[in-house]
Amino acid sequence: MKSIRKLTAASLTVCMLIGLSACGDMTPRGRDTAIGAGAGALGGAILTNGSGLGTVGGAAVGGVIGNQVGK
Repeated sequence: MKSIRKLTAASLTVCMLIGLSACGDMTPRGRDTAIGAGAGALGGAILTNGSGLGTVGGAAVGGVIGNQVGK
C-alpha cells in the first residue's frame, strides 16, 4: 500500500512540474485563463463530489473568469 502512495505522489509531482513548465512563455492573459480553469475544475470537483460534469463546468467558468480578469 505504501508503494502505491509513493508512486502516486511521484507521478503527481512530475505532472505538476511538466504542467508548470508549459506555462513559461504564455501571455499574462493566457496564464490567467489557465489558472482560472484549473482552479475552477478543482472547485467544481469538490462541490459536486467528483462529478465529471461539475469538474468540466467549473473549468469552463473558471477559464472565462480568469480570461476576463486579465483584461
